[in-house]
Amino acid sequence: MALFLFLFSFFLLSVNPSVQSNTTNNPKPLSLSFPLTSLPLSTNTTSKLLYTSLFSSSKHTTPHFKTPPSSSSQHSDRFSLKYSMALIVSLPIGTPPQVQQMVLDTGSQLSWIQCRHHNRNAPPPTASFNPSLSSTFSILPCSHPLCKPRIPDFTLPTSCDQNRLCHYSYFYADGTYAEGNLVREKFTFSRSRVTPPLILGCATESTDARGILGMNLGRLSFASQSKITKFSYCVPSRNTRPGSVPTGSFYLGNNPSSSGFRFVSMLSFPQRQRMPNLDPLAYTVALRGISVGGKKLPISPAVFTADAGGSGQTMVDSGSEFTYLVSAAYDKVREAVVRAVGSRMKKGYVYGGIADMCFNSRDAVQIGRLIGEMVFEFEKGVEIVVPKERVLADVGGGIHCIGIGNSDKLGAPSNIIGNFHQQNLWVEFDLANRRVGFGRADCSRLAK
Repeated sequence: MALFLFLFSFFLLSVNPSVQSNTTNNPKPLSLSFPLTSLPLSTNTTSKLLYTSLFSSSKHTTPHFKTPPSSSSQHSDRFSLKYSMALIVSLPIGTPPQVQQMVLDTGSQLSWIQCRHHNRNAPPPTASFNPSLSSTFSILPCSHPLCKPRIPDFTLPTSCDQNRLCHYSYFYADGTYAEGNLVREKFTFSRSRVTPPLILGCATESTDARGILGMNLGRLSFASQSKITKFSYCVPSRNTRPGSVPTGSFYLGNNPSSSGFRFVSMLSFPQRQRMPNLDPLAYTVALRGISVGGKKLPISPAVFTADAGGSGQTMVDSGSEFTYLVSAAYDKVREAVVRAVGSRMKKGYVYGGIADMCFNSRDAVQIGRLIGEMVFEFEKGVEIVVPKERVLADVGGGIHCIGIGNSDKLGAPSNIIGNFHQQNLWVEFDLANRRVGFGRADCSRLAK
């Protein structure tokens, strides 16, 4: 979802809210659980990957981002992704609370919700937030620091609208965009668990009917503003039965299963390291290698580490569906797949402009068996094991593809572990100890 998103990365904003308890005597440690569903971002439209430069700097080359459909940019690359799954959590927002569906995204910062349109020709989504019904809702004025960026090297997406209120536009690399006003609003989990007003986007125009729960390391993310020390989720396996909705779990605070997790350290980068291909706010980990069918591939560990320009950074991102690898790693995976089932590969087919390891769906089960399990190997012996039954992703149209894309083809050479390879896996972000934990689980069974 938020592939290589750097906007808002360098705000020096002072925020000090937290998830608070209204009880005064030794409140219990925070542990809130919510259902997490795996659903298509949009069932009626084709997601577009559209990259174009939003800003330039004489000091460095800038990454590319999506522009909204109204853009007249003449320099862009378009890729069609016909299948885009997202992790959806429903959270209570406002006073009294209104339940809002939000995409769980550890790869972006600003959280935003759908707000009611006032355009008769564009009816609001049925689950949009109605500000007039909340007693704690307020809009940021133009005098707020977010509407007066102090970093001259970045064109930040804030401005004053005609009502002298703070307007934002947020663009993502996968085709999602949203614009509206920046606001303050509370999350009301219960009478005893409520946040102070957090800064959110209140979208009146967007490409999808759901909002975004931004959970990266940025100061404006929900995780940072609410000052939670950890959160975790269990991604359910993809739907195999018509009419059923895969459901996992999302925890804010302590997870009762965490004793069984194995952890890797987060890598950190000073924000002054403004390298063109680096996202300093992402959850960066040390990927050491990849195995396919029980054989470790000959890939140098340096391929998974950020170089002088930031290329090669390895991130854990709940908002990206596929896993992305730089060409040096992607090509080695492809060579292994070709050795196993090359003659069965769909010739000349490239999914979304980024994935060319694809097959006809009728052969999917046998292809998976021939390829075998895939393993992502981290430091300290920690592994993400992808069983042969889940090596291929159903991308529609009678086609299955290895769930890996070539990030170099997007113009942003980084490694990303997407949610496709996080199925039936607990993933915990321990912010206090700067580490990421993994634990195998039957996520759908846990949610029952």
